[in-house]
Amino acid sequence: MSKGLNGKLVLAISSRALFDLSDSHQVYMVQGIEAYRQYQIEHEDEVLEPGDAFALVRKLLSINASLGRERVEVVLVSRNSADTGLRVFNSIQHYDLAISRAAFSGGRNPHPYLNAFGCDLFLSTHAEDVRSALDAGFAAATILSGGARRAENNELRIAFDGDAVLFSDESERVYQSGGLEAFQSLERTSAHSPLRGGPFKGFLEALNLLQREFPDETCPIRTALVTARSAPAHERVIRTLRDWDIRLDESLFLGGLDKSAFLEAFAADVFFDDQTGHCERARQVVATGHVPHGISNERPDRIPE
Repeated sequence: MSKGLNGKLVLAISSRALFDLSDSHQVYMVQGIEAYRQYQIEHEDEVLEPGDAFALVRKLLSINASLGRERVEVVLVSRNSADTGLRVFNSIQHYDLAISRAAFSGGRNPHPYLNAFGCDLFLSTHAEDVRSALDAGFAAATILSGGARRAENNELRIAFDGDAVLFSDESERVYQSGGLEAFQSLERTSAHSPLRGGPFKGFLEALNLLQREFPDETCPIRTALVTARSAPAHERVIRTLRDWDIRLDESLFLGGLDKSAFLEAFAADVFFDDQTGHCERARQVVATGHVPHGISNERPDRIPE
């Protein structure tokens, strides 16, 4: 992949993930593109309210100040035109967010620009764009609205599901086809065989590199694995992360328990999961990104609108 921004950790984010554009989006859905364009022009001096990924963006950008150098870049990647996107840039300036680069694709899928920016993660509210980005090899998630807004603190906390997110869905396929016994048997016999990487492996690696630039006791980034796995399926996960030389600060093996209470206890800023049922529950307590990858998303009724 191209690294157009000199090896920085790069987050590409859509307008509707960064800001609350629900009013103008309703105009678009009901009245069409021209009414939407006119609405945005008429309201371009009105500051937008923060969206579901706003706090995550602000915390990521604050890492640059903590390190004293530019190691994180956030770029706006939007289906807007530059004309309708002016309101978004005005709001970026209002909140003093260090976002200066953007790609406005004029209604088309913007995912072709992710490679040019050297993107590590793409967040959007547009499920089709997210699936296209995943198919192209990028970590990507659909930000689901309605999650709780956390009180501001200085630590960035990111939680990940395991199978089909950090890891491939190879074990999940066995579980769904053969049940728990077949899954556990596979994991016992494959305990020393590392799992293949999933779509978020590269993003976790980039986060891990950032963490290593801080002393352990003052690192402002904390990561967690929150998985339905439990013993004996835990061993393969642990050995896989060792093989990758990736550190996770916390690992929660829940054996099928509801993840929501544990995400709340971890105080996650965002949680990434491939299964819509987990996402629907998690979004009540934390900003949640649905990762439409793997066997759980091959049935149309499991893909969220």
